[in-house]
Amino acid sequence: MAIHTVRFSHQGRIQWGLVSKSLITPLPGEFATTADFIRGHEVGALREFAASSAAGSATLRLDEVQILSPLTRNQQFLCQGANYRQHMIESGMDPDAKSYNMIFTKATSCIVPAHSDLVKPAHVRFLDYEIELGLILKRDVLARTVVTDANLHEFVAGLVIVNDYSARDIQIPQTQFYKGKSFRTFGPVGPFLCLLSPQDMKYLGKLQLTLTVNGQVRQKDTTANLVFGPAETLTELSGVQDLHVGDLLSTGTPAGCALSVPSPFKQRMGALLPEATKWAIFNKVQEGRQQYLKAGDVVEARIQSPDGAIDLGVQRNKVVGAT
Repeated sequence: MAIHTVRFSHQGRIQWGLVSKSLITPLPGEFATTADFIRGHEVGALREFAASSAAGSATLRLDEVQILSPLTRNQQFLCQGANYRQHMIESGMDPDAKSYNMIFTKATSCIVPAHSDLVKPAHVRFLDYEIELGLILKRDVLARTVVTDANLHEFVAGLVIVNDYSARDIQIPQTQFYKGKSFRTFGPVGPFLCLLSPQDMKYLGKLQLTLTVNGQVRQKDTTANLVFGPAETLTELSGVQDLHVGDLLSTGTPAGCALSVPSPFKQRMGALLPEATKWAIFNKVQEGRQQYLKAGDVVEARIQSPDGAIDLGVQRNKVVGAT
């Protein structure tokens, strides 16, 4: 059975705890980083602690603590792009013909708690949302390694909600994924870190993602529609770089973003135009998209399994202007 945990601050002390409904059971010990927490806890032992008398003797309400990001800023923030079938189709790609896994990173300074304000930089015109399922790694991977569905539980410790906020007018015209997605507050993570047992891995292909803006559903899909799954992605990444316990892999976003992508035909025609003309047309099209975020908008993201066994909580961000 999966175990839901939270990192929080209470009376000046940063702690980790078990979450059940609206209550937190603080865990003993100090764990400065996500890696420290993962190394120090196994799902079975946490389940035993939850059932113990020690756990029942002290609880806190979620609304009386400050919830922090379960991902600490020392960890890597790795991302997949265009990884849901319908999102690829609306982006002018064929998911059945895709032969590469799009990988990029976000600056760890963009990581904030789940309920943080989203600060819209004054010069950013096209601010977009991207709900994503995040995988928190369980072990170091320092050489090329074959990860399969059968051994995936050895590599994935748990799950979090990520919102990969993006400044499309930086990301697209400048071809700057890193810069367009790394402004401060553009990477809320949490609120909960759900730790998985080997038996819980079956849920990775069944989770439901829902994102709303001001109560209106903008994105809704299931992880059954991922193009590159966790096992093959981790295998590929292991052949490129070192991965470490506690690192985050954000697995891509479903269809429904504010960004309007030209059809493949229009993209080919646009490639023949002078750069200034091409991007002037792009900007004009995006200006007509009312879906882009503005100050005062409230974005909510939820990820859960149909049976409720996994519920990563609600991530809520209000858009504010830069001061």
